[in-house]
Amino acid sequence: MNKRGRQAEAARNDLRLLRAAHEVFTTQGFDAPVSAIAQRAGVGMGSLYRRYRTKEELLQRLCVIAMERAIEAAAEGLAQDDPWEGFASYVRACVAFGSGALAPVAGTIEVTDEMWRTAREASEVTGRLVARAREAGVLRPDVTDLDVSLLIEQFSRPAPGPRDERHDRVKQRLLAIALDGLRAPGTTPLPGEPPSMEWYEGRWSPRSG
Repeated sequence: MNKRGRQAEAARNDLRLLRAAHEVFTTQGFDAPVSAIAQRAGVGMGSLYRRYRTKEELLQRLCVIAMERAIEAAAEGLAQDDPWEGFASYVRACVAFGSGALAPVAGTIEVTDEMWRTAREASEVTGRLVARAREAGVLRPDVTDLDVSLLIEQFSRPAPGPRDERHDRVKQRLLAIALDGLRAPGTTPLPGEPPSMEWYEGRWSPRSG
């Protein structure tokens, strides 16, 4: 096999590993052994460890990918002429690929410079999407960027038990209800203070104990 062929095979193996890791971690928990990931991906443990030396490195990479996909979804939302449809399509897309499914690892892994850079970019483009919807009068004015991110995080949690199409239908139903709740003008005052960026990012600080 020539160099280009080996590189293509390595890229395919990496993609299989990342897909398998996301599925294993979000369905079996973050304590799942990496052997389960290798088995799901159909690659040997040697291939996994050549690409990711530790489980932490694998999780860090998955976090970056999730944020990159959120950036793409926000950019696609901004490209739509209708501010509400652009916003709603972003939320639906993020929920569909489980944008916030890795949130439970916050505070348990080191946050790399790449993760912080990608997070800042995601925050900037999402902020523009939310601001556009708010300025157009279609998003209730008391909803913040972090409210939207945390809502997506809640909908990204996997349902208990094996995958069931009924869970997906229920999730879509509840998401439609939630999106209607985000529409302006909003009738129920939101309780408490809005979440702060300091608190939001602080969740990724190392946990004591």
